Amino acid sequence: MISRHRPGPGSTMSLAFCGNENNSVAYNVDAGVLNNGCFLDALNVVPHVFLLFITFPILFIGWGSQSSKVHIHHSTWLHFPGHNLRWLLTFVLLFVLVCEIAEGIVSDGFSQSLHLHLYMPAALAFMAGITSIIYYHNIETSNFPKLLLVLLIYWVLAFIMKTIKFAKYTEHGIGPRQLRYCITVLLVLLYGLLLAVEINVILGRRYVCFANPTEVKPPEDLQDLGVRFLQPFVNLLSKATYWWMNTFITSAHRRPIDLKVIGKLPIAMRARTNYMKLREAFEDQKRPQATAPLGPKMIWQALRKAFGRPLILSITFRFLADLLGFAGPLCISGIVHHISRDNRTIQPPMSLLGIYFISSKEFLENAYVLAVLLFLALLLQRTFLQASYYVAIETGINLRGAIQARRHSGTF
Repeated sequence: MISRHRPGPGSTMSLAFCGNENNSVAYNVDAGVLNNGCFLDALNVVPHVFLLFITFPILFIGWGSQSSKVHIHHSTWLHFPGHNLRWLLTFVLLFVLVCEIAEGIVSDGFSQSLHLHLYMPAALAFMAGITSIIYYHNIETSNFPKLLLVLLIYWVLAFIMKTIKFAKYTEHGIGPRQLRYCITVLLVLLYGLLLAVEINVILGRRYVCFANPTEVKPPEDLQDLGVRFLQPFVNLLSKATYWWMNTFITSAHRRPIDLKVIGKLPIAMRARTNYMKLREAFEDQKRPQATAPLGPKMIWQALRKAFGRPLILSITFRFLADLLGFAGPLCISGIVHHISRDNRTIQPPMSLLGIYFISSKEFLENAYVLAVLLFLALLLQRTFLQASYYVAIETGINLRGAIQARRHSGTF
């Protein structure tokens, strides 16, 4: 088992942002502020404090006035350009930030005093990441994109600060062997992609720097309050957890629900819509082409063209779920190996810029880290598996509705 360096019996673990060991170089700025690891971490706190300070008043003031209106009249629900991509990138960002917090805690174990700068900036970044997605969700549901300027400024500041940190790490010879370097590279990439998504929203909605903003109307389904199946229109987290169905579930526990409470299906899920989609795909196969299939193959080609994409998505989700199934045995094996091996002391990690750096191998040998990874892997596995089942079942229902509508019509 890895034994961390501990202070002597006469010393105590004291609390300090940069640490306060004897003869510590944590506060030494003779080579410049940006060449000190602690101050470099402190500089990265600025964007997150800015976002938390700006968005909290807006959320607390606007939450009550907007939420009741949105739940009663969901015709304001819109998805800005890059909606799903933003949610996916934010989820990955939060995971990387959790890794950064864990890396800072493990690295801090080799110090005589507590170095808050190793994990406090990452914790603030994690809070800012959650705040950013909540803030974005409320702006999207209220259709007021001008408030997204706050997020644009935040992504710019976060990207610049992480780029400076990455440049300084590279300048001092810190490379891919150190886990904190790899995490910094990933954060630079993620903040850059989120900034690109934000710029894409500006170009798509033209809500700033353009004379004529783009007016976007809600989907036709949401303009009809009789449509209450909101799975295609809610955000990605609500889709994955079916959070929007809580109203139906709680109502069903109190009293039986009827068709009036369930409401109408969205246009895309109705039998006539799917019949027209299948008929269009079939007519395309009948056009005179040199490579056009004949007989039953023509029908299979039409079915593939009309309903192939969701089936491929279902297969992808199932593949990811099966792939994550290997994470459980690997993590458990690592935990058992870590606990059962003989205690031995390893050399402390290298100290650069006045702080300790651990490798990815040392990080993944920690039993607590493996336990957290095991929990996240199982959570993602069940999520992907459930998503695969849902997409496959929904596609099957749509296909059956299209075929039955065709039988009743008598022709394709």
